[in-house]
Amino acid sequence: MRGFVDYCIQLLNEETGFKGKVDVIQPIKEGMIEHLRKQDGQYHVFAEGVSKGKKVRSKHLITCLDELINPYEDYEGFLKLAENKNLAFIFSNTTEAGIKLDASDLKIDRPPNSFPAKLLLLLKHRYEKFNGDSNKVLHIIPCELIEKNGDRLKEILVEISNNWGLEDDFKLWLKNNHFYNSLVDRIVPGYPKNNLDYYKQNLLFDDKLMLTCEPFFLWVIEGSPELLKVFPANQLKNIKVTVVPDLGIYRTRKVRILNGSHTSLVPIGLLKNITTVSGALNDDFLKSFITETLFEEIIPSIDFDEDELKSYATSVLERFTNPFIVHQLESIALNCISKFKVRVLPSIYSYIEKKGKAPKNLSFALAALIYFYGKDVSQRSYKLKDDLKNIEFFKALWRESSLEKITEKTLSNSMLWDQNLLVIKPLRTSVSFALAAIHSQKKIDDAYYLFKKKLAHEQSH
Repeated sequence: MRGFVDYCIQLLNEETGFKGKVDVIQPIKEGMIEHLRKQDGQYHVFAEGVSKGKKVRSKHLITCLDELINPYEDYEGFLKLAENKNLAFIFSNTTEAGIKLDASDLKIDRPPNSFPAKLLLLLKHRYEKFNGDSNKVLHIIPCELIEKNGDRLKEILVEISNNWGLEDDFKLWLKNNHFYNSLVDRIVPGYPKNNLDYYKQNLLFDDKLMLTCEPFFLWVIEGSPELLKVFPANQLKNIKVTVVPDLGIYRTRKVRILNGSHTSLVPIGLLKNITTVSGALNDDFLKSFITETLFEEIIPSIDFDEDELKSYATSVLERFTNPFIVHQLESIALNCISKFKVRVLPSIYSYIEKKGKAPKNLSFALAALIYFYGKDVSQRSYKLKDDLKNIEFFKALWRESSLEKITEKTLSNSMLWDQNLLVIKPLRTSVSFALAAIHSQKKIDDAYYLFKKKLAHEQSH
């Protein structure tokens, strides 16, 4: 959010007459609001990378943040944000795991656990404050990387409203808010951990929240061009914000190619003791693996112009090798199960449907993910960060089961994948081979070549 939405609004303020202020709501109990307060909501964004063949490094001070609220400490202050008559937009990015229904949320919670339930109570307060005024509805633009994120968020809010028995007039007002599906495309690794002297020079204050990002910036919002009258981001010079009637192919292209390859890299890279994306692209095995995955498995799974997909994939590989960005694989590993489900499984399904066999590299990535979650804690150089239920599932599974049972129980766990993957026989076979190879070899490279040989033999028969 800080390197994308806030950055965009900062540029709008500087380049147009937007004059926007951003109120920040901390979505989870442990967050960064206190650190932001200490800096009066200000921080620097460094855009660094290769753009059109040239190295680019720029610095921007973000000053558009206003109210900084932790609803777990100041619930009344959280609700009061809804009373601002000038409030027009709500943006969110709570990861793929954020837009979901939590049945344990109650309307008496202060605050409830999930993001949708918090948002619903905020909107309910606004409805009551302005007596259901239809002119006080908002433009709600989620940036979470799930399909039809705006539509899904709206569905969940309506479902919670029904579960809580909220009045019909409010539910009608709720539905009249403007919910947008959107797609963001920018790599934002966060705080620079290396070469800090460079970043700290010529700063007006000791910035502990500065962050790095790439120059590439694409925001696609699905909606009417009317949105641009109140959010004129298409006027910005150096970043691309576009409003389109259907963002489907933009999302498919970005999620499967950029995010899918990112997520596929995570378990293999970390099992290989490589910690960054650029480090992975400097490793001959991983560079070959991800390049082959992109051009031989992911792109063939997408129904779109092949040349355009290849051009985008080539640009993605260039972005991954950005010499200035230290993008930690461990950061991408956050909620990796849900990310794999959204970013990689669709490519696997489509590939199997088109080719009649499982994609070997993506199958290997799935097996590496299973091993990554089950590997003995004492052997890890990383900390798993995921839903506790997922972590406990794998911990118990690896403690008590054979490799065959681990494959079966993982693939059949619909709580992980939203369906039973065990019924997809080619995937079951390839993941089983891959997991056995990974478990039997000390080096992930050797495991891959062993798996590849065994799978080729299996598929030839």
